[in-house]
Amino acid sequence: MESIKTVDRNAIVDSTITAFEKKLLEKQIDSVFSRFNFNGSIAVFKDSTQLYKKESGLSNFENKTKINDSTIFAIGSVSKQFTAVLVLLEMEQNKLNIEDKVSRYLKEFQTKEYENITIRQLLNHTSGLNTLGGKLLFKSGSGFFYSNDGFNALGKIVEKVSGNSYDKNVQELFKKAGMKNSSTGDVFEGKNFASAYIGNKKNAERVPNMPRRLGGKEIGIPAGGILSTIDDLRRWNNALYGGKVLKPETLQKFISKSSERHHAILGKMGYGYGIMLNIGEPTAYFHSGYVMGSPSLNIYYPYTKTSVIILSNIADEAKGKASVFRPHIEVKKITDAIENTVIDLRQQMIRTSNNKNEL
Repeated sequence: MESIKTVDRNAIVDSTITAFEKKLLEKQIDSVFSRFNFNGSIAVFKDSTQLYKKESGLSNFENKTKINDSTIFAIGSVSKQFTAVLVLLEMEQNKLNIEDKVSRYLKEFQTKEYENITIRQLLNHTSGLNTLGGKLLFKSGSGFFYSNDGFNALGKIVEKVSGNSYDKNVQELFKKAGMKNSSTGDVFEGKNFASAYIGNKKNAERVPNMPRRLGGKEIGIPAGGILSTIDDLRRWNNALYGGKVLKPETLQKFISKSSERHHAILGKMGYGYGIMLNIGEPTAYFHSGYVMGSPSLNIYYPYTKTSVIILSNIADEAKGKASVFRPHIEVKKITDAIENTVIDLRQQMIRTSNNKNEL
C-alpha cells in the first residue's frame, strides 16, 4: 500500500512540475521568437513528452515554403557527437583503442610533427592540430584548439577500421537510435530540406550548393555534415543518454570532462568527446553547430532527461556570430534556469509530501 502511495505522490509531483514548466517555457521562449524574429524551430522534450514546440518562418524563401515538423536542417558541428560515438563503437568492438596513435591508421599523420597525436586527443581537441598539414599550435595534449580537420581524420579512422564508408556507418547509427529522417550532405536525396541563407528575412541570400557543399574540404561530413530534424535529435538524445547506443562505461568516457574550452560565444565549458559540458549547475551535455546560414544547438539535461533543440536556416553574418547565436544563448539561459528550479522544486515537493505522510 505504501509503495502505491509513493508512486501516486511522485506522479502528482511530476505532473504539477510539468504543467509549471510548460507555462514557463511557452512564455519565455515565445518571447525569444518575437524579440529576435527567429526563423527556425525550437522544441523542448522531457524524455518523449513534448513540453514546448514552435516553428516559425520559411524553409525556402524563394518558394515561401514554411518550416514544419518534417523540415530537415543542416546541424553543423552537432555532427561531431555522432562521429565521436562511431569511434567509441569501434573501440567497443576492439577494432581500435582511443589511446592509439593516429599514425597507426592514417598516412597523413606519419610525420615527425604529428607522430604522437592520439585518437583521444582528436576527440577532445587537445592534439594541437588546426588544419591538416599545418604546424601544430602546441605540443599534443597540452592545450585546447577546436579542429574540424581533427574530426574529419576521426571519420577516416572509422572508415579504415570498419571497412565501410562514413555515410554507411552513420546511417547504421541513425537506425540504431531510431532516427528516421537524418542523412548527410553527401547522400541526401530526400525532400523537406531547409535551404540555408545569409542575411535577414527581408534580404536573404541563398547559400549555394547545399547540402552537397558540406562534404567539401572546407567543412567535411564527420566534422559538420549531418542533416537532421527536431524529432530525430530528440530520438538521438534519448537513445544515446538512455544507454541504447553505447555501453555504460563507454558513455561515461564520452561525457567526462577531459579538456576545457573557452568558447567565444558560449563562454567557459568542459569538453568530453565531441560534446560540450556545463561547468557548474545544472548538468548539461550540449553542442552548438554552425555551417554558413545554419546555426544550431542541441542540449540534454540528464537529471530530468530533457532535450532542448534549436535549429535554424538563416544567419545575418554581417552582424557577427555573437548576434547570430543570441536566440540560442537566450534559450539555453532560460532552460538552464528552469532545470535548476525544477530540480529544487521536485526535491522540496517530495520532502513536503513525505513529511505530511509522517504526521
